Amino acid sequence: MTSAMLLKVGSMLALLVAVEGCASLTPPFDAMKGQPMTVYRLQNYEVAPPPAGTPATGVPSLIPPQLAQLAQQYASLLPPGLIPPGILPGAPAATPAPSDVPRFHDFRILGYQQITDVTAQSDVLKTFGSASSFSNKYENCFFPEFGFAIAQPNGQPPADILVSLSCQQVKSFNITWPYPNIGITSETQKTIANIVSKAFGS
Repeated sequence: MTSAMLLKVGSMLALLVAVEGCASLTPPFDAMKGQPMTVYRLQNYEVAPPPAGTPATGVPSLIPPQLAQLAQQYASLLPPGLIPPGILPGAPAATPAPSDVPRFHDFRILGYQQITDVTAQSDVLKTFGSASSFSNKYENCFFPEFGFAIAQPNGQPPADILVSLSCQQVKSFNITWPYPNIGITSETQKTIANIVSKAFGS
C-alpha cells in the first residue's frame, strides 16, 4: 500500500471517529439508551389554597378593560394552559387542586404515557443529550407543561426533567445538568412538542 493510500485511509478513519464523536450523547444521557421513559402532561399553574375561612377568588385582571376583548380573542388561539386561569377578564378563576392528586415535582399530573417507540426514545435522548439543544435565552418564568422521567442504570433514581415551552427552559432532578444553559432553542421546542404529540396520539 502506497503512502498516499495510507494517508487517505488514515484521513477517512479520522473523519469517521470525528463523526462518531459528534453523534455521541452527553453523559449521563449516553447511559440511558434502551431505558424506560415516561412523559407527563402537567398542570403548569395552580393557585395556592386560601387561608381557612376565606373564599377562593380569581386573580385580579392585569389587562385594561378596553383591551379585554382583544386579549380574549388572541388567547383563544393559544394552546390551553399557557395563560394562568383568572388573568383575563371573564375567565374562570383557578381553584386549588386537592392535596392528594398525583404530582410530578409539585406539578399536578393531567396524564402520562410510556414512550415505547424506539425512534421517539432516540429523539428524547438526542434532545436532552446534546448541548446544541439549549441556549442561554429564556423567559423569566417557569410554567412546565411537560415532564420526562428517564430510568437510569444501576438502580439510580430516574432522571426527571421539567419542560416549560412557554418559558423556554428546563429544570432537571436526580442528575447533574451537564450544560451551562437551561434555555431551549426554537428547534428543541418543536422537537419536544412533536415527541409529546406522538406519545399521546394527538
